[in-house]
Amino acid sequence: MNSNEKAPKLVDFLVIGKWLLSMASQTEAIEEGAVAVEKDRIVDVGKAMDLKSNYKAKEILHFPHHLIMPGLINAHTHAAMTLFRGLADDLPLMEWLQEYIFPAESKLSDELVYTGTQLACTEMMLSGTTTFCDMYLFEKSVAQAAKDSQIRAVVGEVLYDFPSPNYGDIQSGYSYTEELIQQWQGDPLIYPAVEPHSPYTCSPDLLKKSKQIAEKYKVPFIIHLAETEQEIKIIQDRYGKNPVEHLQALGVLDNQVLADHCVWVRDRDIELFQERGVRVAHLPESNMKLASGVAPIPKMLRKKIPVGLGTDGCASNNNLDLFQEMDMAAKLHKVFSHDPTVMGAEEVVKMATIEGARALGLEKEIGSLEKGKKADFIILDFHKPHLVPVYNLYSHLVYAAQGADVDTVFINGKPVIKNREFLEMDLEKVLGQAGEIKRKILGFLKK
Repeated sequence: MNSNEKAPKLVDFLVIGKWLLSMASQTEAIEEGAVAVEKDRIVDVGKAMDLKSNYKAKEILHFPHHLIMPGLINAHTHAAMTLFRGLADDLPLMEWLQEYIFPAESKLSDELVYTGTQLACTEMMLSGTTTFCDMYLFEKSVAQAAKDSQIRAVVGEVLYDFPSPNYGDIQSGYSYTEELIQQWQGDPLIYPAVEPHSPYTCSPDLLKKSKQIAEKYKVPFIIHLAETEQEIKIIQDRYGKNPVEHLQALGVLDNQVLADHCVWVRDRDIELFQERGVRVAHLPESNMKLASGVAPIPKMLRKKIPVGLGTDGCASNNNLDLFQEMDMAAKLHKVFSHDPTVMGAEEVVKMATIEGARALGLEKEIGSLEKGKKADFIILDFHKPHLVPVYNLYSHLVYAAQGADVDTVFINGKPVIKNREFLEMDLEKVLGQAGEIKRKILGFLKK
C-alpha cells in the first residue's frame, strides 16, 4: 500500500445487491449498489466497487439478483388485532366495533396482547416492514413484544371516555400513558406516543389533556380523524364543527399530530393540515373494506403534506403486507379519479418509506438509505417469474412484488431474517401460541 493511501475502514457488514434504491434525493437506482453498516448505522451507500475499495467488512453479503431498499414503514396499525383476523367481516364500522371488536377487546390482557403483537411482528417483518406505528390496549406489552421481536415501533395506549379494559378510568389512562413514555423514551427501537382514539370517543377535555402530555414529553399526538361520514355528523351535531375544525378550535392541531384515515376532509381541512404541519396516515384497504370512503390523498400530496401508508389492524384489512397496500393505494386513486397518472409508483413507494418516516417524525433516522441513518433495510429477490424482466423497479415494487419476495431484513444494523428464516425468533412457537387463543376469543363473545 502506498504510504499516502488510506487503509480501508473496518465495518460490520458490506451488503451488495444487483440494485439499490436509497429513496434519498437520488431516486434512480444504483446498479451493483451496496451499503456499509457499522453497529446500528449506515456508514456509506454507493457503487459496490467503490465501497469494496473503501471498506473492509467483517462480513460481506452478496445478493446477485436482488434489490436493496429501505425497510417499509407501516404508519398506522393495531398489531394485536391479528387475534381477530376474520372474526367479523363484511360489517359496517360501528356495528363491527360495538358488537364484535369492543366486546372482544373488553376481555383482553397483557398476555393476549403480547402474543397477538408478536404474531403481527413476524408477519410484518417477513413482508418487509421494519417500523410500525401502533395504537391499542395494553401498549406496554405491545412495546415489549416489538422490542423482543427486534422491530422498530411507535407505541401509544388508546385513550377514550369510556372505561378501558386495561387502565379503567381516564385519569388512570393518563398515568398509564406517562408511565409508558417514561419507560420507553430514549430506547433505540421503541418510540412512545400519546394516542386518543378519535373526536367522537374523546371529550374536549380528554383531547386537550392528551395534547398537554404530548407537549410535555415532546412525543407524537396520534388520532383517528374524519374516518366516516357518520363521524362527521356526530361531531357536527355535538360541537357545530367538523372534526378537523373541532381539533383546531381546541388548539390541538399542529405539527405533533399524525391524523389517521382523513377520508371525509374538505379542501379547507387540507389547507389547515398544510398550515399547521399536520401529518397523515393513509389506510386504503381498511377504508375500502369498511366502505368508509376514499381519502383525498392526491390533494394532500399536492400540498406537500407528509402522508404515510398503513394497513390498519388485521380485523379490518386483513393482512399487514405493505406491498399489497401499495398496489391497492395506487389503483384505488386511479379508478376513483378516472386518471391513470394519479399516484404513480414512485410516489407510492415514497409513502411506504421516506414519507412514512416523515409522517412519524422519524425522517432523520429512517426511511432512506443515507450515511448516519439507522441501518434498517430489506433485500428482495427479483429472480422470480413475476419480477423478470425489469424495466422499472418502482413499477415492480407497487404492481408486481409481494411480501413473500422479501429475502433478508436488517433492523438497527443487524440481520433479523435471512433467506426468509428468522435468526433469533421462534416462529413456530409464536404461531402455536396465537393459534391456541381462538377458543378464548370465541368464548369472550358468547358470554
